[in-house]
Amino acid sequence: MGIDFGRVLTAMVTPFKKDLTIDFDQVKKLARHLVQSGSDGLVVSGTTGESPTLTKDEKVELFRVVVEEVGGDAVVIAGTGSNDTSASVELTQTAEKVGVDGVMLVGPYYNKPSQEGLYQHFKTIAQSTNLPVILYNVPGRTAVNILPQTVVRLSVVDNIVAIKEASGSLDQVSELRRSLPDHFAIYSGDDSLTLPILSLGGRGVISVASHIIGQRIQEMVNAYTSGNVTMTTKIHCSLFPVFKGMFVTSNPVPVKAALNMLGWQVGPPRLPLVEANQDEKEAIKKVLSDAKLL
Repeated sequence: MGIDFGRVLTAMVTPFKKDLTIDFDQVKKLARHLVQSGSDGLVVSGTTGESPTLTKDEKVELFRVVVEEVGGDAVVIAGTGSNDTSASVELTQTAEKVGVDGVMLVGPYYNKPSQEGLYQHFKTIAQSTNLPVILYNVPGRTAVNILPQTVVRLSVVDNIVAIKEASGSLDQVSELRRSLPDHFAIYSGDDSLTLPILSLGGRGVISVASHIIGQRIQEMVNAYTSGNVTMTTKIHCSLFPVFKGMFVTSNPVPVKAALNMLGWQVGPPRLPLVEANQDEKEAIKKVLSDAKLL
């Protein structure tokens, strides 16, 4: 299955009102802004979108609203992963009916399945849909690492076409690129590792920082693909403080704080996440100020 998701995708926050209901007007405005500011695609209801605290109906409505707003202008990827395989199948099939361009499946969290369990989980979901599938490996949150040999097995499934790799291990990325077919895309799941992963044959990044510096990230990736490694490194180093600043506490708390400081109204996170404390807000504000974003 051949599909180009692009090189810079934003893992989009879910804007909330003060009463913590979803602010769909802000969803539309933010989605449009991101697409106009360097994002080739949007991942909706992923980790950054606070998927664990969204109901199924809220997720489906988010998919529908974002597809309606930017579908055709950008790729829309639905976060339909879960630690319940049957629930993920159901949500994936509903997302397909809504008209998304693909789905992203996070590794099952808390259950701690074996590698065989991971294989069967992802294979079952992928075979329930015609949509292209991006795997999402983030063992720091799920407690289970999707090992390269498991990804290689899954790459045989026709519509499993990419992975968002957030293990933090460049050795693991090297093993993935060495072992996977060339058409299987590897995306960085850490903004600060985008350049190293590009150098190992990565396709691009599924980014958090692109909410506020999307055009610059796109410039960095374009410089690399054009062969200008010196310029790529220069841009990477200039953006590095922003990359790290968006993770001074649990994602998406910092990026929501940053967006609110920049005039957006994305609201607070839902519990059990809480807003950035004063020290964290000061650190985020300094990052934005130093980057001349404020």
